[in-house]
Order: sequence, then structure tokens, then C-alpha cells
Amino acid sequence: MTRFFRSILMACAMLAALPAAAQDFSALARLDLAESRIADQGRKRVTVDLAMSQGVPWRIFTLDEPRRLVIDFREIDWTGVSGAALLESERVEAVRVGAFRPGWSRLVADLAEPLLVESAEMKVDETTGKAHLSVKMFASDADAFAAKTGAPHDPRWDLPEPSVKIEAKEPKPDWAATVVVLDPGHGGIDPGAERAGVQEKAIMLTFARELRDTLRRAGGFEIFMTRNEDIFVSLEGRVAKAHEVSADIFISLHADTVQQGNAEGATVYTLSEEASDAASQYLAERHDRADVLAGIDLTGTDDLIANVLLDLVRQETEPRSQRLAQAMVLGMKGTVGDLNRKPYRQAGFSVLKAADIPSVLIEVGFMSSEKDLTNLKDPEWRNRMAEGIRDGLQAWVIADKAAKDLVRQ
Repeated sequence: MTRFFRSILMACAMLAALPAAAQDFSALARLDLAESRIADQGRKRVTVDLAMSQGVPWRIFTLDEPRRLVIDFREIDWTGVSGAALLESERVEAVRVGAFRPGWSRLVADLAEPLLVESAEMKVDETTGKAHLSVKMFASDADAFAAKTGAPHDPRWDLPEPSVKIEAKEPKPDWAATVVVLDPGHGGIDPGAERAGVQEKAIMLTFARELRDTLRRAGGFEIFMTRNEDIFVSLEGRVAKAHEVSADIFISLHADTVQQGNAEGATVYTLSEEASDAASQYLAERHDRADVLAGIDLTGTDDLIANVLLDLVRQETEPRSQRLAQAMVLGMKGTVGDLNRKPYRQAGFSVLKAADIPSVLIEVGFMSSEKDLTNLKDPEWRNRMAEGIRDGLQAWVIADKAAKDLVRQ
């Protein structure tokens, strides 16, 4: 399997070196949907045929638990293409396509049964520059599949080796800005919730930019974002960004759909191993599926999370996060009025697991609620919501500093 992956990467390099006359890289490759499909072939085989306007570098691999086929491209414009439109196989449960890293896009196919890659080849027409990627897969058993899965190591793609070392932060001078990391939920290949043509990933990116501008105008804040475009960022990558910039506060922004309990109104969450209610537990599980949906190899992440959640650090951070959430609730009530009937809740969101950074997740509204969806699409309402979050942050910064001064005395 390692030799197979090497041959794929070599093919990528060869494609990138083709003369300009053979293929035009001035625009993104586009998929010819009429000539593309993922289909069963006989009783034990599945074929993936993707017709593209030009050849692009690519790679392919499989993942286990759950079983997935992943194909990365540099880069395809998926506009107007849905994974469901490609699917003609009973052995593949679902297909997702979209942006992944900057300059790269991804196709993820959920496999209903173990399927091993037998061959994968991209052919480029020397005259037109058009390309055809052909992948052939055959039925296997679970053990053989598990033994041959895993993302190939590539330093251009992989995150650095995780470190569980958390160093004590130097006290900040009074004049120093509060570093805030805003995390627009989902992105790229993971659209999040969708309703009436509105995607959670898009509306939260818009709101995050508006909130960033509101905080900058207020002064006293230095703002970073985990993403500022329509790309996918893993849960681990979002937390890593907060550590990279030495964040004082981490705020994850979402607008999910919940069918149970007719959820409505903004809600603020902090981390807890035990969810405060069934709806919160459902949301945490739904959000944590993002990495699976995007085709991330999760091998070994449980041990990492267990090591990062240092009890001694959390003893100080947890109450600060809780006070931050409560300040957010008061701030938002002051500008938008009605919130969720229980606006502060707790659940085990992985994106909140930076043990040394006060972190909250805000469901700005629920797209399953007609009222919330109308609010989310209203720039004036979003502006008031941003002002409420600003007010909550400013109040928390003052109270948190006062609490630290009391501890020092």
C-alpha cells in the first residue's frame, strides 16, 4: 500500500510538470457531472469515474472507523456539484465534496462495506487538456481493509506532532490587548446545518467577520480567526490556532438545527464531560462529527485529548469559562432581548478542549427555528448580537482582571 501511495504522489508531480499547452491552470478545474459517477460494477466492485476540465495533482487513501474513501485535488471548483449527484452505488452510503485546505479540495465517500483500492489513474488528453480519473475498488474483509487504511504522511498536509506541554503564561501588563480567537463553525467540505438555501458555514463566517470588526472598533482587543474563507479546519486545528496566537479567549460560533424540543434563541455553552441536557448532548455529538465528515484520520486522538485536559489547569480555567459564558448571556440580553429559555448550558464539545484558555461555544441561533433563521439573515439583528457579545467580553475582561488581582493579594 505504501508503494501505491508513492506512485500516486509521483503522478501528482508529473501532472504538475506538464507543458502549459497541454492544460490551462489559469482557472480551477471543473467537473463534468454528466460524465462522472460512482457506481457498482458487478457484485464485488465499485468504480469512481471523474471527468475534469483539466488535470490536477491529486492523492487517494482510505480511512477506517468509519470506513471512508478520500480523494484530494489541487483544486476543483465544485460549484453546482453535489455528492449525491455522483452516487449510483449501493456499496457507498454518501458522498461529500468541497474545499479542504487553501488551494486543495476533497471528495469523501462513506463506504457501506470494506472496499480496497485496486487501481487509481488519471489520464490527461494532450490536445484538450481534459482529464479523467478512474478508481477501481473491490470488496474485501474488515481486517484486510483496516490493515491498509490511513492517510499517507505528507509534511505539506499534516499538522505538527501534538504537544501536551502547557506553559504558564506571563502576566499581561494592563495596557496589553485581550487576544480573542473567533472560530466560525464548519467550512469547506463541511457545510454544517442547511435550510432554505442558507448554509451554517457561510452565515457564521459572515457573522464572525462582523463581530471581528465590532471588537476592533471597541478597542482593547486583538482578533484572530480560525478561518477567514470557505475552507475546512479540523477541531484540533482550531484549538491549535488558539494556542499559536496565545489566545486569552476562544469563541466558537454556530447556528445549528435541532428538531427535538423546538430550540430557539441564542445559547452559550462551556465544556463539561456531562451534558446539561439531552439537546446539548446531541449538539456536541453532531459538532464532533465534523472531522469524520471531512475525511480526517482520527487515529490516536482520544489519547491526545486525555493528555491535554490537565486537571490542575482546568481547575482554574473552568470557572473563568463559566463566568465568560454568563457575561455573554447578560451582554446579548441587553442588545437583542430574548435568548433561549435556558441560555447557559454545558456539553462535551471537542472544540472547547483547550485546557488553558477560557472557551465558549455560542449557538447564535437555531436554523431550525423560523424566527432565528430570519434573525440570522438580518444584518441589523446580527449587528446587535455582535454588540451584545462585545459588551459581555468587555465586562468579563474587567471582572477577570479584578479576580486575578484579589488572588495575587
